[in-house]
Parts: sequence; C-alpha cells; structure tokens
Amino acid sequence: MENREIFANITTIPPVFVRLDGRAFHRLADCLGLEKPFDEFFHKGMVTACTSLVADSGLNPDLAYTFSDEISLYFTKLPFSGRVEKIDSVAASYAASSFTLALGGTTLVAFDARVIPATPAYAIEYLANRQSEAWRNHINAYCQQALIEEGMDPRKAAEKLKGLQSRDMHEMMHVRGFNLATTPAWQRRGTMVYKKLTEKEGFNPITKETVIAERSAVVAESDLPLFTSPEGREFLAKVLGGA
Repeated sequence: MENREIFANITTIPPVFVRLDGRAFHRLADCLGLEKPFDEFFHKGMVTACTSLVADSGLNPDLAYTFSDEISLYFTKLPFSGRVEKIDSVAASYAASSFTLALGGTTLVAFDARVIPATPAYAIEYLANRQSEAWRNHINAYCQQALIEEGMDPRKAAEKLKGLQSRDMHEMMHVRGFNLATTPAWQRRGTMVYKKLTEKEGFNPITKETVIAERSAVVAESDLPLFTSPEGREFLAKVLGGA
C-alpha cells in the first residue's frame, strides 16, 4: 500500500523556509467582522500561532516571520527526516489549530504550505523580500479601503490599483491627508517571533551565591527595522546567527 503514496518520500535538507498562507481569509474577515484594512485582534492571533509553532509544536523552527495572513518558518534542523509532505501537512494543520483557538474557537480556518530551499545568505534575502511584500500589502490595503469608503465597488477598487507603483499609491493616500509611514510598525514591516538568549539572576544553593544564567526565551518583535537597512541586516544576522 505504501508504494502507492505518491510524493511521500520526497525529502529536503536544511536550511529551508516553510511558508504558510491563509486560505480564503478574506471570507474569514467578513465572517468575523474584522476591522479594515488591518485588525489588531487578527494580528495578535497570527502572532500567537507563530509563538506556538516556535515554542510548542515540536517542529522546532528557529523563527517565524508573519504579516497579513502569511507565516514563514525558518528551519536549520528538520523534523520527520526532512520529508516535505509531512513537514507541510503538520505545519499547516498545527498553524490552523493554533490560530483557530486564538480566534476563540468559533470559526474554522485553513493554511496551505510550501517548502523553499535556502542557504544562510539567501535567508536574509528571503526575509527582506517578504518584508517588502508586507509593505506593498500594507499600502494596497489602505488604498483599497480608502476607495471603498469613498463609494467604489471593491472589485473596481482592486482594478484601479492594479499595476500602480508603490510611490503612486503612497501619493494617493498623501493627497487624502494620510501618511502611511505613521501606521503601526507591525502593519508596515511584519512581526518576527524567534528564540532569544536572555540573562536571568538565580541562586546556587550549593555555593550560596547569586549567579547569572542564560535562558532561551521565545520573543515576538513587532517594531522591526527595515531589513534592507544596515540596522536591519545586523538584526537579521544576529537572529539567524543565533539560529
């Protein structure tokens, strides 16, 4: 029977990214009555799912980067002997379960998943690319919502924005008296969930001395630097190096 399971034995080697995307989340937003263009409750649910994936899933990714309905997991060690089908299915199902609970357990959600082979150098490029996509998504979301609030049909609003450069959409909001650079950082640059070494003061009962011990904690950073800037490159090098 097992020899009829197509693709079951396809494997990959680390490092890799696993990118998860929400399925039909536009309908989810309508169902839950989420605030547009961005909803903080939804965002916090995505961060909760990321934290659970990093800390509790057993998959042991080094980090998770999220914006909108997307999560990218970075692995330097792979579960399931690198079996792609297994990694994709478990990561997507665990994310869906965690996010469903974070939303209150009243609405079912689903994610799809794909594996992207990487190198340490490409990992920086990949994350910079996804952050750029977060910025484009952020601009488009605000512009589309502005047009809808002015009475335009959602489909026509999407068609009007199709093909426009980011600077043109930025100017579109500027003439309406809205500066997109003042929106919350998590909307513009996403959120990173990763393992960080922290120092904690403790007491050694044998030596009767106060000692400083290093502990690994999972943290969520929602005030990220621009990954293409020197500060952002330094941040990524530190996070990925720690991975």
